[in-house]
Amino acid sequence: QVQLVESGGGLVQAGGSLRLACAVSGLTFRSSAMGWFRQAPGKEREFVARVSAYGITTTYTDSVKGRFTISRDNAKTTMYLQMNSLKSEDTAVYYCAAQRVGAQGFDYWGQGTQVTVSS
Repeated sequence: QVQLVESGGGLVQAGGSLRLACAVSGLTFRSSAMGWFRQAPGKEREFVARVSAYGITTTYTDSVKGRFTISRDNAKTTMYLQMNSLKSEDTAVYYCAAQRVGAQGFDYWGQGTQVTVSS
């Protein structure tokens, strides 16, 4: 079955960095678009970043542009989110997601990893 497993979350001071990873199995990784979402306490889940199939294009929400970098390693079937200059408002549970070819949206999700930024 399809599995998406996030890792790399934790507690970091404001201004610090973290790198999240999402290990994927059970689907054709290289042809799937991948994305990161986050959900802060009391808020709805929001889009953070997306990388297209084969890593051709990337998209970011405005609040993380210039600070976060999404990437993928198709050989390792793993996606990453490098997060620099972290702010307290980045505190959330971060989820990775996969969008198969032909799917209308992201149709597989990980269980989430907590990122806490202390000010």
